[in-house]
Amino acid sequence: MMLKERIQSDMKTAMRNREADRLAAVRLLLAAIKQKEVDERIELDDVAVVGIVDKLIKQRKDSITAFTQAGRMDLADKESTEMAVLQDYLPQRLSAEEVQSEVATLVAELGASGPGDMGKVMAAAKSRFMGRADMGLVSAAVKAALQS
Repeated sequence: MMLKERIQSDMKTAMRNREADRLAAVRLLLAAIKQKEVDERIELDDVAVVGIVDKLIKQRKDSITAFTQAGRMDLADKESTEMAVLQDYLPQRLSAEEVQSEVATLVAELGASGPGDMGKVMAAAKSRFMGRADMGLVSAAVKAALQS
């Protein structure tokens, strides 16, 4: 079953079970997927859907930080609930050691030698690690690999 179909199935299940918080998060995700499909006039595959999920999770993290600083714990709790639902749709994440070893391999493949090649390596890393690793972790690993 494709990821998009699984999300639609989960929406129906959330409706039947009257899980309002889960339903709201799944509807939000489906709306983002549909918006991307309409804007680009394409049918999204699982990799693109994972990219959207990743983007929504990053937005939730930023919102949680902002709401916590503003003292709005009610809104921060709502965002963290949505984030927990969205994380169910991500594939297994790579560990820090796995990211470092794959980044080292990628740097060797591209023949990158210094910090000036950061953009080239990150462009390749983005396509390789999309949805499989936290891109902040990947960026730190690329910086470390290019400085040594």
